[in-house]
Amino acid sequence: MRKRLALGIGLLFLLVASAGCTSVFGPGEISQQKLSRNATYDWDTPQDVTYNVTSNQYQVVYELDKKGTLEIHQEESFGEEAPVEISAVQFRYPNGTVVDADHIEVKKTKSSTIIKPPQGQGQLAYTASRQGKTFYVPTYLKDKTYEVTIPRGMRVDTFLLSDVRPGGYETTMENGREHIIWSTPVKSDSISVRYYLGRDKWIFAGIVALALLIGLVGLAYYRYQIRQLERQREEMGLNMDISDDDVGDGPPPGM
Repeated sequence: MRKRLALGIGLLFLLVASAGCTSVFGPGEISQQKLSRNATYDWDTPQDVTYNVTSNQYQVVYELDKKGTLEIHQEESFGEEAPVEISAVQFRYPNGTVVDADHIEVKKTKSSTIIKPPQGQGQLAYTASRQGKTFYVPTYLKDKTYEVTIPRGMRVDTFLLSDVRPGGYETTMENGREHIIWSTPVKSDSISVRYYLGRDKWIFAGIVALALLIGLVGLAYYRYQIRQLERQREEMGLNMDISDDDVGDGPPPGM
């Protein structure tokens, strides 16, 4: 009996230790192979922070201004913070030299990923996975300009189908992809871009037009039914008004 109890406790302990990104032994680590993956980044961007968003991942380039470390996280359910699983981390010196993960220190805690480049001033880039038609990210660098490029074919020009926060942005179209640009420093704690597939706008417009048409037909049919009922009442004499003049001052009929 004691052996079975000990075995059960041991299995439970093993399951707890192996669950999730962290364990009772401490936070998990991002493999060096993953951090050293090849990636091509657009270093020549006019904004301080640039996000290149695709269907299943995003690439980001930060312009670091003597910032020694960058601590990043993602928000999970119930407002909890979790580390970001990054890959293909690179750093570009002001003279244009680019180094990979061998020269960049990356460690993961229970709630964040901490990136320490070889020096403060320069550009830091990495890749992270994502999904869905909403791109949300905290603004790790305050009072900086930002740019988000959404996937090809996606749009943010219809308020019922899209939403961009904070305000004060402008959009441009380059090579079939829409760029959302905050050219003045962003003071918000986060950036959120909800976009839609361009052809969805016409599908949505068709649905709205069909709904309006059905509503008008229903209203016309309702008014037709009311007219029919009024006509039937008139034919049956139920709509005849009897005024005081018709009755007169005499006694009721039969008196």
